[in-house]
Amino acid sequence: MKNNAGLEVQNKAITGWITFISVLVPILVAVLLFMPSKVSIGEEWVYFLPHLNAVINSAATIALLLGVYFIKQGKITWHKVSMTTAFGLGAVFLISYVIYHAAAESTSFGGEGWIRGLYYFLLITHIVLAAVALFPILWAYYYGFTGKYSKHRSVVKYAFPIWLYVTVTGVIVYLMISPYYSH
Repeated sequence: MKNNAGLEVQNKAITGWITFISVLVPILVAVLLFMPSKVSIGEEWVYFLPHLNAVINSAATIALLLGVYFIKQGKITWHKVSMTTAFGLGAVFLISYVIYHAAAESTSFGGEGWIRGLYYFLLITHIVLAAVALFPILWAYYYGFTGKYSKHRSVVKYAFPIWLYVTVTGVIVYLMISPYYSH
């Protein structure tokens, strides 16, 4: 059993890693989106990635909703499986997203009128919430994984709705912009 000093050091390390990852990922994504020239990684296969990302986000949405269903049914093991699946899908999505935006130019939305305003509202709220979502998601996952259920529940109040909004709006934004992809 660890003493209090050992737990404090461990907590500081976990806090440091979660903070580091939560800051690094949005910065990396911003750099990739705004870098002057894209990385050449070969073929045109990267243009398939937005479609894959929409599938991944859809599956993550389902996993998140199943996670809530299972925990409300008292099926803790299935809840953990669902949430770990959503977490893993989020990691795969992030890798795919980074590869795509490192290699491909961003697509402009071609819609006009009220649909344009709706698209940009969804896109901007999606981006802002995606940038901040990682911090509470990592804490929620850590607390759940380590059995700190009281802390897990308090963080999930914020993490879950943000995460769900980001996965759902990611698919909606994809569906709205997909007709304008040139590849």
